[in-house]
Amino acid sequence: MKTCKRCVMNDISDKTIKFDENGYCNYCYIVLNNMNKIYFPNEEGKKKLDIIINEIKLKSKNNKYDCSMGISGGIDSSYLLYLGYKWGLRILGFHIDDGFNTEITKRNIEKLVNKTKVDLIVIKPDEYQFAELTKAYMRAGVPNLAIPQDNILYANLCKHSKMNRISYFLSGGNYATESILQQGNTYNSLDLVNINDINKKFGRSKIDKLNFISRLDKKILSFKYNLKEIRPLNYIDYNKERALKELNDFCGFEYYGSKHLENIFTAFLQLYWLPKKFNVDKRTSHLSSLIVSGQMTREEALKELSKPLYDDIMMNSYIQFIKDKFRISDAEFEELMKATTHQHTDFKTDKLFEVLGKIKRKLLGNKS
Repeated sequence: MKTCKRCVMNDISDKTIKFDENGYCNYCYIVLNNMNKIYFPNEEGKKKLDIIINEIKLKSKNNKYDCSMGISGGIDSSYLLYLGYKWGLRILGFHIDDGFNTEITKRNIEKLVNKTKVDLIVIKPDEYQFAELTKAYMRAGVPNLAIPQDNILYANLCKHSKMNRISYFLSGGNYATESILQQGNTYNSLDLVNINDINKKFGRSKIDKLNFISRLDKKILSFKYNLKEIRPLNYIDYNKERALKELNDFCGFEYYGSKHLENIFTAFLQLYWLPKKFNVDKRTSHLSSLIVSGQMTREEALKELSKPLYDDIMMNSYIQFIKDKFRISDAEFEELMKATTHQHTDFKTDKLFEVLGKIKRKLLGNKS
C-alpha cells in the first residue's frame, strides 16, 4: 500500500490515484489547487453569501418558498437547515424515508422540523420495489448500493421544485468536509440506463412504482425552470465540531457517530460492504478532506484509521435488520458477500456518462 504523505489517501482500493515525486497524491493536489476558487471561509465568503441570499429572497418573493433542500438527518444538511432558518429563508424540505433511519436520526429530524417550522415532504419509496432494486444491486456486486435512494431523492426534488416554482436548491455538499471523494469503486446515481440494466439482469421485480430521473431529464428541467444548486457551506468557515455544538444548543441535536452513519443501510454500505467487497475504507476520503481544510492533522487522521471500522455488536444488529427488511436469508447473505464483484460500467451505461467519466479520469490523472 502506498499512502499520500500529505493526506491519507492510498492506492489499495482506488487505481485512479497518482503520486508525484514528493509522495503527494493527485487528490489533495487538485483540492488545494482549487480551494481558493471554491471555498471562502472568510469575509469574502460572507459578502458572496449575502448576495446569494438576497438574490434568492428577491427572485422568490412572489412564491410560497424561497428554496428547497434535502434533509438526511446528517450534520451537513441539518446544519444547513439551521442556517437557512437563521437567514429567514422559506425552505421546502425533502427526506427519503427508506425504512433505515436510526432512532437518533428520527429524533434529530423531528427536533429540527419542530424548531425551524420548515415544511417537510417525506418520500417513502414503494417498499417492495425499493427492496428488490437494492437487492439487485447487491446481486450485481457493484460498489454504490445507495444509487436507488439518491436518484429517487433527485427525482422528487426536481418534481416538487417544478410544482412549487422553486428555482433554488440548497445542497449540504461542501469543500470543508468532503472535498476529496474517491473516484474508483463508485458511480453517478443519475445514469438511468445503468439502473434499468442492473435491475433487468439481477432484479426480480418491476420498478415502475419508483420515481427516477435521468441525467438528461435533470439537465432539461434545470434549464427549463432555471433550477440552481447552491452550496452555502462553501461560503462560511464550516467546522464540523462547531456545527455539532450549535445544533445541540439549538434543538438538542444528537451525534450519530461518523459521516453518513445516520442511516442503517448507509452505515452497512460504508463500513461493511465496501471494505469487505472492495477493500474501500471511506474514512480515508473523509479524513483527508478534514486534513486539507485544516480541521485535522495527518497524525490525528492516521490514529483514527488505526481504530476498528465498526463495533461488532452494532454491525451484527444492522446486518440482521437489513436481512429482515429485505427478506434475505443467512445463506443468501453469505453468498452475496462472497460473490464476484463488478463495476457499474460492466453493465449498460448512458454514453454521456462514459465521455464525462473519461474526462474526469484524465483530469485526476494529472500530476502536480
